[in-house]
Amino acid sequence: MRLKFSTLHPSQSIGDSLPRLPITLRNGEKLVKVAGLVDSGATVSVLPYQVGLQLGFIWDDRKATLRLAGNLGSHPAQGVIAMAEVGEYASVRLVFAWIKNDNAPVLLGHTNFFKEFDVCFFSSQLEFEVKPKAG
Repeated sequence: MRLKFSTLHPSQSIGDSLPRLPITLRNGEKLVKVAGLVDSGATVSVLPYQVGLQLGFIWDDRKATLRLAGNLGSHPAQGVIAMAEVGEYASVRLVFAWIKNDNAPVLLGHTNFFKEFDVCFFSSQLEFEVKPKAG
């Protein structure tokens, strides 16, 4: 499936467009529709705190042992797993660093989004393509 880069707000210019993927996350009977930033530079996928709460995850400071890098490095995180639906493709299990921060975007990174999907960026055209991994 090929998609256009998008902005978060109508006031943003085309130069603010990024590869954001509409994705439905599910944990049991709870589901949340989000726009995940497809980030080939992110080592892990990241789930903001409020999105995790909406999915029914329960924060436990004792399990907040993940150490993130960069601008998210000062926030505690713990690992969670959610089922993800991308377009008409079959659901996949995605692993996230659930971070105790609401300002972080949903990031789709190498662990394990890029292990489940092949992604091709056409940045000069402000487009990207996502398809399930081969075989």
